[in-house]
Amino acid sequence: MKPNVIRLIALATVAGAATVMISGCSVARKQETVGQYIDGSAVTTEVKAKLVNDPETSAANINVKTIDGGVVQLSGFAKSQREKDRAAELARSVKGVTQVHNGLVVKP
Repeated sequence: MKPNVIRLIALATVAGAATVMISGCSVARKQETVGQYIDGSAVTTEVKAKLVNDPETSAANINVKTIDGGVVQLSGFAKSQREKDRAAELARSVKGVTQVHNGLVVKP
């Protein structure tokens, strides 16, 4: 075979494999697209930053996860009901957040 034909076959194989891999990352049964995942990561980062910069909250004890369409899940422990409420308030203030599920447990 000629070198050009071999290159063409290799290129077609790589392109086909890439197409299969990309389509495997698309939405299937409520899975996030790559764009939604990146948006969710940005929201999570901003919520965490607000928790870190707020003197009333301890970001070290609060886990943040963003899922489907801007839904933020807070989990972990809060020292008081005020801290739990404040964490939810800060999360709601972030652009892109549509809903907050506050699963923080108050643990004195």
